This record gives sequence, C-alpha cells and structure tokens, in this order.
Amino acid sequence: MLISREQQEKPNSILHNPTGKTRIGLALLLGLLAFLGPLNIDMYLPSFPGISADFGVSATLVQFSLTACLIGLAVGQLVVGPISDAQGRKKPLLISTFLFALSSLLCAFAPNITTLIIARFLQGLTASAGVVLSRAVVRDVFTGKQLTKFFALLMVINAIAPMIAPMIGGGILAIPSTNWQSIFYFLAMIGIFIVLIVAIKLKETLPLEKRIPSSIGSSVKTMGSLLKDRSFIGYALVVGFVHGGSFAYVSGTPFVYQEIYGVSPQVFSVLFGINGLAIITGSFIIGRFSDIISEKKLLQTAVTIALTATSLLLLMTIIKGPLASLVILIFIYMITMGMTITSTFTLGMAKQGHRAGSASAVLGMLPMLLGALFSPLAGINEASAVPMGTILFTTSLIGLIAFYTLVKKDQNEKKQEKG
Repeated sequence: MLISREQQEKPNSILHNPTGKTRIGLALLLGLLAFLGPLNIDMYLPSFPGISADFGVSATLVQFSLTACLIGLAVGQLVVGPISDAQGRKKPLLISTFLFALSSLLCAFAPNITTLIIARFLQGLTASAGVVLSRAVVRDVFTGKQLTKFFALLMVINAIAPMIAPMIGGGILAIPSTNWQSIFYFLAMIGIFIVLIVAIKLKETLPLEKRIPSSIGSSVKTMGSLLKDRSFIGYALVVGFVHGGSFAYVSGTPFVYQEIYGVSPQVFSVLFGINGLAIITGSFIIGRFSDIISEKKLLQTAVTIALTATSLLLLMTIIKGPLASLVILIFIYMITMGMTITSTFTLGMAKQGHRAGSASAVLGMLPMLLGALFSPLAGINEASAVPMGTILFTTSLIGLIAFYTLVKKDQNEKKQEKG
C-alpha cells in the first residue's frame, strides 16, 4: 500500500505539554541542539592568545573571528526560522548541522586569520539552526505556564554549555601535542554526533496544516507582522542589548583575565565557566517564581539589577580594581542575563503560534548581530578593561530604556484602553 507524501511527513503524534520521561527526554534533546551555539562561541576562547601568536595578528583581529561567527548566527537564524515555518523543523536542522561539521573542519585547516574568519562565519551560519529551531520546537509543543517552565528547564541545561565549553577548550589545549585546531576537530565530531541523534530521536513537531507557504513574499509579510507588534519588539530589543552586550565580556575576558591579570588558560576557563551557574540561577528564578510573580515584573527586576551591576563594573575597570570584584559583578550580571533570556523568550513567543520559527529567529538574531558589533570593540585597548566595562554598562542601560518605553508603556496603554 502506497503512503502519500503528506502521510510520510506528518508525525505519528504531535506532543502537547508532555510530562514525565517524555518531557525530560525532549529537554535533553533540545538542550543538545541549543548547545551548538554556546559551544561554537565559547570553546575556543582560551585559545585566543595562541591564535594571535600563531598567525602573528592583533587581539582585535582574533576577536573578529568571534564577530564573524556571531554575524553567521544572526543571519542564519533569520534564514532558517522562516524556512522551518514552511518546511518543518527536522529537515533544515539535519542539513544545517551536517554543514556545521564541515565548516568546523575548515576552521581547523585555516592557513591564516582571513580564512579562519570566513570559516567562523560559516560555522555560525550553520550552527544557527540548532539555536533557533530548538526554541521553535518548544513553542510547537508547549503553551501557557508550561512554556515558561519548560524553557526555563531548557535554559538550565543550555547554560551548562558556556560553563563547560571553555573548560573543555582549556583541557584540550592542556593535552601535550594539541593546539587550537584540535578544538575545531572536536566541534566537527560533535556536529556529526548531533546529526545522528536528531535523525533517530527527533520527531517533526510542526504539522503540515500549520505550515506557512514558502516564499519570499510570505516571509517578508510574517516578519512585517512581527515588527508591528510593539511589545514583541520591546522584548527583542531588551534581550538584544542585554544578551548582545554580554559578548563584549565573552571576547574581552580572555585578554583581560589572562593578559592584564595574568591568569592561566585553565584558570580563565574556570572563571569563565562558573558564569554558567549564574545563567542557571537566573533561569531557575524565572521558572520557580513565575507562578507567584509576573514574568514582566521579574524581567523589570532583571534589567534594573543588570544596570546596577554593570555601573559598578565600569567603575572597577576604571580604577583597576581587583580581579575578584570583576568576577563577582560579572557573575551577578550573568544571573540577570539568564533571567532576561528566559523571560523575554516566553513573553515574546507566547502569542506567536504558526510563526514561531520567525519570532524565534528575531529574538535570537538581535543578540548575535549586536554581539558581533560589540565583541571587537572590547579589544580596542588590550591594556585596559574599560572598553569591556563601558559596553556592558551602555547595553544594559539601553535594555532598561527599551523595557520602559516599549514593554512597560505598551502594558500601561493596554490597561488604560480596558479601563
């Protein structure tokens, strides 16, 4: 008996707010997909000084390889998100992740910094599918408070990546006869592993009847409708600047900690990795207290504390305060980032339905795009941490302004209309 194409593509059962082992298994699988972005960004950070010495280039040029990766992640999400709304989630994910493995090998074989920068762009472009589609799958499967709680759980799992990625990178570099290229060989193997797991374990979560016709016109129309949603844009700008600004810390601390404060690559990996605990804490706060305190109130608290912490951090960089002061203030800042990422996603995605892929792309694209802008600026003065502190303070301030002028104001106007 012949089976139609529609029957072949339609999943045997569409999950809806699953519980128990199914929920945990889905969280682990989606966490694995979302790992690609942080691993791709963070694992090679301990090798920045080594790459700089190997190619005989400045810190800023090495940081441009991170910029290229972030631009790739931004552009890729903007492309893959709408495609997945039309074609489903699984097929684009498999193709992109396989290409990620190939681009990782290209990074390993790069003969100069220019080739590495190009390869890192391709790596970010292909890794974007795991980031954007893991979020789209969450929106396909969960609704209401379960969406908040599950995404908080996913963020906890996902936060392990930036915590362990630099440690893995530092560990690889500590092995005799290894070098920075070995890190990219490792990433290529991870890409192939994820392809196999997704092919075997992940079921399609977007049924045919909910897909948006695939065309440039329909994609533009979908994006246009999102841009008209004032509160959605508010959430996008808040997470865009707060999360995007954090990439100044990501690209700045390898040089600030190792070159200015003289720590080893292994100690840097630990200091950088503990901030994964901060992200986990922030995500846990949202998941635990969202039933008691509104998510908007928690978001307001997060952006306020972020501005306070980065104000003090900027002061410490100006007066060249002790390393401990920077580590503690960045840890607090990263807690607020975990809160911000989790709450803006659940609030921004709550009403998106069939355009979840496009909405996820916008929420994920802005931090990467802005991060690509900010990350090289952190290395303008290699002998000072002030550029990093200035960027973190400025982006936190803009995030706070975006919350009060778009999210909070829109909420107040809606209350007045009802009144």
